[in-house]
Amino acid sequence: MDYAFGAAVLVASLMAGGHAVVYKREPRSAALWLLVILLLPAMGPVLYVFFGVNRVERRARRMRRERGRSRGALPGETGGEAGSEAGDGPASHFLPLARTVSEVTGRPLTAGNAVMPLAGGAEAYPAMLHAIDSAQACVVLASYIFHREGIGARFVEALSRARARGVEVRVLVDDVDVRFSRSSAIKPLRRAGVTTGVFNPPLVPARLHAIHLRNHRKILVVDGRVGFTGGMNVDSRYWGERPFRDLHFRLEGPVVAHLAEAFADDWDFATDERLSGAPWFAEPAPAGAALARAIAGGPDDPAEPLRWAFVAALNAARRSVRVITPYFLPDAALVSALNAAALRGVEVDIVLPEENDVAHVKWASMHGLWQVLEGKCRVWLSPGPFDHTKLMVVDAGWTLLGSSNWDARSLRLNFELDVECYCGELGARLERLALERRAAARPVTLADVNGRPFPVKLRDGVARLFSPLL
Repeated sequence: MDYAFGAAVLVASLMAGGHAVVYKREPRSAALWLLVILLLPAMGPVLYVFFGVNRVERRARRMRRERGRSRGALPGETGGEAGSEAGDGPASHFLPLARTVSEVTGRPLTAGNAVMPLAGGAEAYPAMLHAIDSAQACVVLASYIFHREGIGARFVEALSRARARGVEVRVLVDDVDVRFSRSSAIKPLRRAGVTTGVFNPPLVPARLHAIHLRNHRKILVVDGRVGFTGGMNVDSRYWGERPFRDLHFRLEGPVVAHLAEAFADDWDFATDERLSGAPWFAEPAPAGAALARAIAGGPDDPAEPLRWAFVAALNAARRSVRVITPYFLPDAALVSALNAAALRGVEVDIVLPEENDVAHVKWASMHGLWQVLEGKCRVWLSPGPFDHTKLMVVDAGWTLLGSSNWDARSLRLNFELDVECYCGELGARLERLALERRAAARPVTLADVNGRPFPVKLRDGVARLFSPLL
């Protein structure tokens, strides 16, 4: 019996280890799983089956091969390098960037968009609630976190009112929030008759795996014409006394259909209901001068569009790169691209929060800062309250906004949505915001990183070992 059990454990370990070596793209992730399998020969293969095998990726690819992606009518679309009557097109040094993102997303730029920054819950939530209350045909909302308390109760009420007056309403919340939070809004929404979906495959092993395969997108589209996206959940922590800081954005114009497409794909994935045509997709008239395009990334997309957008933008930079992110755990390719930009004379500023809502992520981030500090990038720690802003501005003319962080979770594990914008006015405005955040922050030097006490270095280094899964 003992021999049979030992043989079974050996076979399972070899199969799990072989699968990790062959299918894990990130070497550190593969090495970490191999270590787990070797150190825990009986439990390691079981853990790998539940948490290491990307079932969401397989299911999503299969679904999209069978059904295709949702597609709205986009009269404002233009080629990746072209301009239009509504805008002059990207500056010449951004043309390779525009072409790269076109290739990896399969989606052209749209002209004639208006993008309005909304600072924190004080600006974003009232604008979103007003849009919901103004809805005449449909509302779709996706959020990783949707609290039912505080500001979340006002969203539940607004969505319920919309449904009561005959508006088609769909709300999608990630399963992690529904399953592990006591304050999820799913139950009160369902009691009010609002059609809701939970983003997670139905099988228990896949549910466990979804602990680190999340729908992290934040999308609100009203009547197919007005959209909101950015870094903010419907979360009481962005409201009230000493709220989290963040940026959200109100969008008008043809790019809103990109947001509706991303929601429709996720809704189909989670509920098997396909949203197409009216009222879900409209033909928005030109509303501004920005060229914009949504970048929907996830574990189902082998093209890794977000990673390529980061790298292409860093390669395109001539004068400045401003990055604001709460979670900074870049892989080697992104570290090299950041350092290459800084070493050729580009000002590269990376603004991180002094306070963080996830302690072990901050520890891991601190351990790796030497990589960019040695490459002449500048790192800043902004004072509290916690800054959840996700923003990248290049040469005050190209902006990336949305839900993604600079970490493996956003690059490989989560379903994310970002929007790239080519607009000098928006870029200049967000450049000023980034410089204001930098001015209020304190610089981090290589001496600071190297001067940490040994126990702190050890703690941070251990946390860094798990960065592929953080």
